[in-house]
Amino acid sequence: MTPPILPNSAEPVIDATPRSRDRAATEARLLAAVGEVLARDGVAGIGVNAVARAAGVDKVLIYRYWGGLPEMLRAWGASGQFWPPAREVMGSDPAAFAALPAAERLARFLDHFIDGLRARPLTLAILAAEASQPNELTAILEAEREAWGHEAAHLLGGREYAEHPYLAGVLLVIVAGLQFLLLRARHTAVFSGLDLQTDAGWAQIKAALRAMAQTELATSKLKKPTV
Repeated sequence: MTPPILPNSAEPVIDATPRSRDRAATEARLLAAVGEVLARDGVAGIGVNAVARAAGVDKVLIYRYWGGLPEMLRAWGASGQFWPPAREVMGSDPAAFAALPAAERLARFLDHFIDGLRARPLTLAILAAEASQPNELTAILEAEREAWGHEAAHLLGGREYAEHPYLAGVLLVIVAGLQFLLLRARHTAVFSGLDLQTDAGWAQIKAALRAMAQTELATSKLKKPTV
């Protein structure tokens, strides 16, 4: 079964001319085809010919629009189809998110991050392939993910994070642990008593993370780590 490919919710601003509309539509078809080829053939099967064939267009358009396969893969990685973009983990109102207490920002961020990756089975398949089948695509997407990590740290930033740099390490361990559990859930239903293939199981994890955030980021309890 082909995993769903989530469209990028950000609409590009284009000239309202037939040529520009045709190009935008063709670019969208090509980026969707990247996901189709990955879902069908895996990371080892990605290539200019395969993507063009899946999109039903001449491969010359890939070079015309992006310059080549690496640039097109970067565009796909940045489109929101691969990794949950900032607007997805923050919500529709960035200013309102930034105004939340640090504990609530972290809890919501992790809640939306879990939902975002669970909705992207293709992303989980790519993450699973990184260790065993590293290639140009996985390297490009790894760079996209690292850039996302810096953006996430900025979004969660505030007085608490500035005064307690160790919190960045806490976030790293949590995000890495969530990725492990999400990958484990692809083939194993139960882990440490939790059913990772059900909403109820993930609701328990979200509740635990919210409690941890409220405890760790309680202003009265924050203290400098001992070395």
